[in-house]
Amino acid sequence: MQRILITGAAGGMATLLRPRLARAGRVLRLLDIADVPGGGDGAEIVRASITDMAAMQAACAGVDAIVHLGGLSTEHEWAPILDVNIHGTYVTLEAARRAGVKRVILASSNHAIGYVGTQDGEVRADAFPRPDTNYGVSKVAMEALGSMYADRYGLEVVAIRIGSCFEQPKDARMLRTWLSPDDGARLIEACVAAPAPGFRVVWGASNNTRHWVSLDEARALGYAPQDDSERFAAQLQAEQGEPDPASPLMRYVGGAWCSEGWNTAVKEQAKEQTK
Repeated sequence: MQRILITGAAGGMATLLRPRLARAGRVLRLLDIADVPGGGDGAEIVRASITDMAAMQAACAGVDAIVHLGGLSTEHEWAPILDVNIHGTYVTLEAARRAGVKRVILASSNHAIGYVGTQDGEVRADAFPRPDTNYGVSKVAMEALGSMYADRYGLEVVAIRIGSCFEQPKDARMLRTWLSPDDGARLIEACVAAPAPGFRVVWGASNNTRHWVSLDEARALGYAPQDDSERFAAQLQAEQGEPDPASPLMRYVGGAWCSEGWNTAVKEQAKEQTK
């Protein structure tokens, strides 16, 4: 019986993936600090924080692979990002090592390379980090921790730079970054099944006509995407129009997160000065 631990199991992406990853011969162990609903899939529910080493080590017992989706999913001030996203990833990997788990899939993000431009052709999955926010920095740290645990301790780690995983794209920009839930599950299955991946960084996106990123590295693991955001294009463009190509929304992989509205350090300093 295969057992897969999913952290952040109450979150949006985990909720979409859960029914797509459930299958005969597999037990999903679902961990979150928030309530995770039960269901008829036989899942094991664990209420715990990814920053709690003892709890994480217990949750890793008997696990074949970990899908690490836990953490803050948007931009925050530095202290919570450091604790939950960076320290939480360290705890997850270290708990996996202590418990003998061999395979860990990390949910990285396009924001790890948010300041990479979109105008110079396909962006490779291993593009050098250029984070756009504290959140983006946490994903760079996540990838670095995964690399170190693979090289030093022999874990097999795949970091997925996820674009936008929703039932359908929410705007015209997302036509370029969309990862359908079905393709998300296909990618996770490929990451779980791939023989001896060592450490890899791959893109998490569907086979989109209007793509910005290369899926070569993911395909090398056995990923075969079947969805294309183009089927939503006419409706989205009729409702919203096409974004200005000169705006940060379209010039950078990180989109609007590269604009002045995301100056978290400036906002945090102003908050301190008003105390």
